[in-house]
Amino acid sequence: MDTRETILNLLLKDGPLAATDLATRLSMSAAGVRRQLDLLEEEGFITATEARQSKARGRGRPAKKFILTAKGREQFGHGYDELAVNALRALRKSGGEDAIMVFARERIEEILHSVEKQTATEGAISAEEVEELAQKLAEELTHHGYAAEVQENSKGVQLCTHHCPISEVASEFPELCAAEGEIISRILGQHVQPLATIADGNGICTTNIPITPIDRRSNA
Repeated sequence: MDTRETILNLLLKDGPLAATDLATRLSMSAAGVRRQLDLLEEEGFITATEARQSKARGRGRPAKKFILTAKGREQFGHGYDELAVNALRALRKSGGEDAIMVFARERIEEILHSVEKQTATEGAISAEEVEELAQKLAEELTHHGYAAEVQENSKGVQLCTHHCPISEVASEFPELCAAEGEIISRILGQHVQPLATIADGNGICTTNIPITPIDRRSNA
C-alpha cells in the first residue's frame, strides 16, 4: 500500500485528522504529508475542515483537519450504486414505501443474523453485556464493509461506521438507515439514538447506545 492509499485508509477509519496526526502515524515529516494532502485535495479525494480548539490552547488559527469526500469514499467501493437505486425505484413504484422498508429490514437482518442469534434467550443482561453486543455488531458490520468500531462516551457507547457501502443509495432511500437503527435496537433490546449518517453528508455514521442493564422480559 503506497502513501496515498495509507492516508486515505487512515482518514476513512479515523478521520478527520490533521497533517501532524498523519505525519506521526506514517513516521513522515509534516511537510511531506502536506504535499500528499495537497495532491489528494486537488484531485477531490479529501477536503479540509477547521477543527475547534480548546480554550486552553488560546486564540489563533484553527487547525486544519481532513476528511474524505464522496469521491474519496468511492475508492472503497459502493456496491453497484446505480443498479441498486434503479432496482429500489422500481420496487417503490410497484410496492410503495412499505415495500422499501420490508426490503431494508430483511437486508440488515441478514447481515446481523449471527449476532441476533446470540441474543435469542430472554432474561436480564448486564451493562457489560450490552457493550459486548455493541462490539459484536461493530465486528459484523465491518465484515460487511462498514469499517465500524465502538467508542465510549460519558453516557454509554457509540457505534461508529467510518464507511458505508450503500451511502449513495441510502441518500435517496433513507429507509435503509432507518432499518439499520431499528434492527440494532431490537438486537440490543433497548432504544438507540442515530446521531449522524454518511448518507446525509457527515463524515461517519454514529449511533448512541446507552449502557444500562436490560431485562428482555420487560421488552417482550
